[in-house]
Amino acid sequence: MELFFEPAFTAWGEPFSWAEVIGAVTGVLCVWWVSREVIWNFPVGLANNVFLLVVFMDAKLYADGVLQIVFFALGVYGWTVWARGTGGGRDGDQEPVRRTTRREWVGLAVAGVLLLGASFAWLRHFTDSPVPFWDSLALALSLVATYGQARKLVESWWVWIAVDVVSVPLFLSRGLPLIALLYLVYGIICIRGLIAWRRALVRQEAPVAEVVAA
Repeated sequence: MELFFEPAFTAWGEPFSWAEVIGAVTGVLCVWWVSREVIWNFPVGLANNVFLLVVFMDAKLYADGVLQIVFFALGVYGWTVWARGTGGGRDGDQEPVRRTTRREWVGLAVAGVLLLGASFAWLRHFTDSPVPFWDSLALALSLVATYGQARKLVESWWVWIAVDVVSVPLFLSRGLPLIALLYLVYGIICIRGLIAWRRALVRQEAPVAEVVAA
């Protein structure tokens, strides 16, 4: 475990551990592949969860640490959903991109509020977390976004962008500039992912519109 915290390099007088570096590299690759609907984002994402768990627990970002464990479980679930019946075709093609229904929005909103409240109460009363609300908000939004991503809901990218907006200043406040930079890059990739999934949705809906017109 100590090896993970050995400095990989130093920049601007700030040492960056191997756990941070590997977490950053696997994180960028994972999100990039998600935006391109490449199913191999899942094993890379699982590795990313392990390294970021180590980083966040060391920085006393307990909710973000627990989040990596949940991410791991959801990653396995998402991998199963995406791989279902691919039959050797292009990665992820058999699980189509779709819009979030009104019922799903309500369910996700309720789940998000409950997660925020439960996490905040836990961090406030049972840990020494210095940022219980913001850590809990990042957790709640991330879980909602991860579920939406596993179901290939286009709007999940908007939730991920909100996660990045919250996370960049949060990680800077905890002395994790490399992870903050990682989430800034995530934000840029998420915008690209949103555009790509919207285009995929348009391509899927086009044949239906042609049939109706005929």
